[in-house]
Amino acid sequence: MMSDGERLDWIRLARTHGIGPVSFFQLIRRFGSASAALDALPELSARSRRTRALEPPDRDLVEQELGAASRYGARLVLSSEPDYPPLLNDLEPPPPVLTLLGQANLASRPTVAIVGARNASAAGRKIARDMAAELGRNGFTTVSGLALGIDGEAHAASIETGTIAVLGGAIDHVYPPQHKRLYAEIAASGLIVSESPFGYRAKAQDFPRRNRIITGMSLGVVVVEAAERSGSLISARVAGEQGREVMAVPGSPLDARAAGTNSLLHQGATLVRHADDVLDILATLDRRQVCAPPPRPFEFDPDAGEPSDSELQRVLEALSPHPMPIDEIARASSLPASRCAAVLLELELSGEAQTLPGGLAARAF
Repeated sequence: MMSDGERLDWIRLARTHGIGPVSFFQLIRRFGSASAALDALPELSARSRRTRALEPPDRDLVEQELGAASRYGARLVLSSEPDYPPLLNDLEPPPPVLTLLGQANLASRPTVAIVGARNASAAGRKIARDMAAELGRNGFTTVSGLALGIDGEAHAASIETGTIAVLGGAIDHVYPPQHKRLYAEIAASGLIVSESPFGYRAKAQDFPRRNRIITGMSLGVVVVEAAERSGSLISARVAGEQGREVMAVPGSPLDARAAGTNSLLHQGATLVRHADDVLDILATLDRRQVCAPPPRPFEFDPDAGEPSDSELQRVLEALSPHPMPIDEIARASSLPASRCAAVLLELELSGEAQTLPGGLAARAF
C-alpha cells in the first residue's frame, strides 16, 4: 500500500506534460519510485533539448484534483491498486492513473466491447441492442465509448446488467452532450472510466487512448458497423495487438457503413451474427491467457552511463513518423536494444521521440 505522499507523487509524475505511459514506467524502473523520478526531472530536463521543461504539477494542484473528483463522487485509482481493472493492468504498459465513477467491480467481471459507427443504420442499432442485452443476461459486462450510434445503443441495452463507458475527456466532461441522460444512468448503476485529469475537455488525439482502454478492458471486441477508415477499425487493430478476440458483424457490400467490418472479416476477424455467436467464441477462450503478447521491453542498463550525442543522433535518424518496433530501431542505429531503449527515453524527454505501447517508438512532430 502506498502512503498518501507516494500516491500524490505517482499522480504528479503521470500528469507531467511530456511523460507518457511508457516513459512513466521507464522512469519508475530507472529510479525506483515516482518520488525519486520527480527529483531527477530537473536534471533530465536541463540536459534535454526540449524547449519546455519537464515540470510536474504542484502537489496542491493534485490535491485539488483529488478533492474535486471526490466531491463529484469519483476517485483516482493507480495501476498498482486493487480497484484497477484487472485486464487493463495486463497491458504493457497500463495507463498509470484512471478516474473511476460508479461500480468498479464491473471491470472484474467477464467483459466484451461493442463498438461501431456513429451514423449507424437502424439494423446496426438493433443488432447492437440485442447483442448487448443478451450478453448482459449471460453475465457479461459491455464496454464501449459513449459515442452516438452503436456505442450508445450497446450501453443503453445493458445498463441493468452492467456497462462500462470509457471517455476521451475527463470524468466530468459529458461528450457527446446528447448522451447526458445516458451518462447519468451509467454513473448511477454502471462504471465510467477516464484516463484524463479531472476538468479536461477531450481533443481529437485523446480518442485513440480511449479506444486502447476500451479494448484493453475486454476479452474481445465486436465491431457492428464501421466505415473503411474509422476509429472502430483502429480499435479492432489495437485489440488484435493486445491479444483480444476481434469479431465483426457482416453487412451489405453496398453499404459504406459495412465496408470496415467486411474488410475486417476479409483480414481474418471472426464472423458473428448475434450474441450466441459471441458467447460461443468467448466460451472457448482461456481467460487466464487473454493478454497481449509481450513486446520487446524498453529495458536498459542503469549503469551504462548517459547516451552520447552520437547515439542520440543515430537513433533519431532511425526513427520515422510511423511507429516501429524497438528491435528494428536498434538494428538501424547499430545499437543493442537495451542501449537503444535508454536513448529513446532521453529523446522522448527532450520531445523528439514518442515511445508507444507495444514496444514501439516514433519520431515526434
